[in-house]
Parts: sequence; structure tokens; C-alpha cells
Amino acid sequence: MKTLALIAHDGKKADMVAWATFNRQVLTHYNLVATAATAKLLKEKVGLEVEALHPGPQGGDAQIGARVVERQVDAVFFLVDPLDKHPHEPDIQALLRLCNVHNIPLATNVATADCIIGWMALESERESEQQLEENSISKQ
Repeated sequence: MKTLALIAHDGKKADMVAWATFNRQVLTHYNLVATAATAKLLKEKVGLEVEALHPGPQGGDAQIGARVVERQVDAVFFLVDPLDKHPHEPDIQALLRLCNVHNIPLATNVATADCIIGWMALESERESEQQLEENSISKQ
């Protein structure tokens, strides 16, 4: 099962909850990992099972970055608040850089998140159809 990382700055947590609620059915087909406050919101407000890491400013962004490097995350959804200052900005930039270095899909806003989750759902459907076809052929 593929793993998605979910992060949202404080000013974007409501957007993350709304996005996750809209995409709840699709998200249930993935392992989800998130920074602490985002994980708590997704569990309480959306009812998703989410592995909670440390808060972003306390190393949660770095934990997700490590998983990106280890190929343990298949996509990162990081709703960034561009209008606020963040004391852990170097960690944020490192995570974004690691996604680019390791070619991991990265959404920093809802529009891109919609594109990536739609693409992932199509890929998953295509893989399921291919597996069914291969199983059918092997039984013949």
C-alpha cells in the first residue's frame, strides 16, 4: 500500500481538513502519515487513520524528509501558508528540496493536491485492472 504524507501550516489546516474530507474515500486506500497537529485534525474531523509524527517545528518535517529519502513516502501534500513566517523555514525548504531531488510528487496548495490525488487514483485503478488482467491470463 502506498504512503502519503500530509502537512499543513496553521493558516492552512482548515483547507487540509476540507480537502481530506472531500477526498476521504480515496485517502482510505493509502497509509497516511502527518505532522502531529495535522494528524490529530485528520483523525478527529475526518475520521482517517493517520500515523502522527512530531510537530513540524520540532522535527516532523525532517521526519517526513527522511522517509522521502528512504522511498517510504509516495507523495507529499504540504499546504503551505505563503503569508506567514515560519521559524522552522529551513526544515520546510529541506523537505521541499528532498521531494524534488527524489522525484516525489509534491503539492503545496489545494489545486496541486487535487491534481496529484486524482492522478494517483487513476494510477491505482490502472494497476488494479492490469493485475486482474494478468491473473486472468495466468489462469488460462
